[in-house]
Amino acid sequence: MAYGQYRVIDGSVQTRDMAHATRSTSPDLLLEVRDLKTYFFLDEGTVRAVDGVSFEVFRGRTLGIVGESGCGKSVTAQSILRIVPRPGKIVGGEIIYYRRRRRDGSTLTEQIDLTKLDPTGEEIRSIRGNEIAYIFQEPMASLSPVHTIGHQICEVIMLHQKVNKREARARAIDMLARVGLPQPEQVIDRYPHQLSGGMRQRAVIAIALSCRPSLLIADEPTTALDVTTEAQILALMRELQRDFGMAIMIITHNLGVIAEMADDVVVMYLGKEVEQAPVEELFDNPRHPYTRALLRSIPKLGRKSRTRLEAIEGMVPDPFSVPAGCAFHTRCRYYTPGICDAPPYLQVGPKHWARCSRAMELDK
Repeated sequence: MAYGQYRVIDGSVQTRDMAHATRSTSPDLLLEVRDLKTYFFLDEGTVRAVDGVSFEVFRGRTLGIVGESGCGKSVTAQSILRIVPRPGKIVGGEIIYYRRRRRDGSTLTEQIDLTKLDPTGEEIRSIRGNEIAYIFQEPMASLSPVHTIGHQICEVIMLHQKVNKREARARAIDMLARVGLPQPEQVIDRYPHQLSGGMRQRAVIAIALSCRPSLLIADEPTTALDVTTEAQILALMRELQRDFGMAIMIITHNLGVIAEMADDVVVMYLGKEVEQAPVEELFDNPRHPYTRALLRSIPKLGRKSRTRLEAIEGMVPDPFSVPAGCAFHTRCRYYTPGICDAPPYLQVGPKHWARCSRAMELDK
C-alpha cells in the first residue's frame, strides 16, 4: 500500500521492491501512486506540496484521503489528472493506471504511467473526463455560467463517445435522471445559476459520470452543502458506484464523510502520507499521533454539551520551511529527540501502516 521503509510485525522485513512486486499483481488494482513528488517553484522558495506519497486504488472500492487544508490532498488528485496549475510540476514518482481493454474476446490490462504523458496531449485527454473523472470542490467554479447544463454534459459525451447531438442529449437526460434531478427534460436546458446548490452538485456528478469512468475523484464533494443535502449526495455516490462498478477516491477534511464512504484511508500531513489503513482499523486503532489528534478533535455522541473540543496543539509549519525528520514533531505530545528524527514507515497491522518511530508504543 505504500513505499518507504517496511517492517512486518512478526519481525521479518519487507523491502520496497518486494512490496511492489506483491501488490502490483492484484487483478483489481486500478491506480498505483508510487513515491509521487509535486513541487511548486515560487519566488519565495519551493513548496513540496506532495513529497513522496504512495497509495493504491482498487476497482469498486473507495479510498478516502483526509487531512487539514494545505496537506497536499487536492494537488495529489491534480497530479493524477495532470492538471497541476503553474508553477507546480511533478518532479518524481510514478502514477500507474491499469487500463482494461477488450480485444478478440479477451480482457487485456495495459499499464500507463500518467506522469510520462504530455499534460496537453491526446492520450491524457482521452483519459481525463472519460476513464478518470473529477468532481471539483465548488460546483459554481467548475460549471460554465454561460452554458446550459445540457450543453456541458453533451460536450463531454460527444468528445469521448463519438455520438451525435441527439444521442448525446438522450444520454445526458438519462444521466440527470440517474443522479436524482427532478424533471431532467427541463433541467437540461437550465443554466447553473437557476439551480440550487444541491442540484448544481448533482449536475456536476452527472457530468463526471456521463462517460461511466473507471475512477471518480471527488474533491470535497459536499463542501458548502447543508447536512441533509450532504447525506443525499453521499448516498447518491454510493448508489452510482454500485451501478457502475467504479472506484472512488474521495478527498476531504471531514472524518464523518470518511467513516460514511471509505473502505480504505490515507491520512496526509504536509505532503506526506502518515498513516494508511482500512477505515474500521483507522478509527478503532489509530497509530500515528496526527491521526489520533484528528479523531480527538471531532464531536462525539454522549459528550457533555459544555465540554470543549480538543484542538490539535500548535500550528501547521510554514510550507517553505518544513521541519526536518517528522514534520509533525513540533505539534506532537509524544515527540522524543533522537528517536523521532527519521521516522520509518512501519507496518503496524494487516494492511495498516504508520510513519512514526513510536507507533507501536502509543497507548491504545
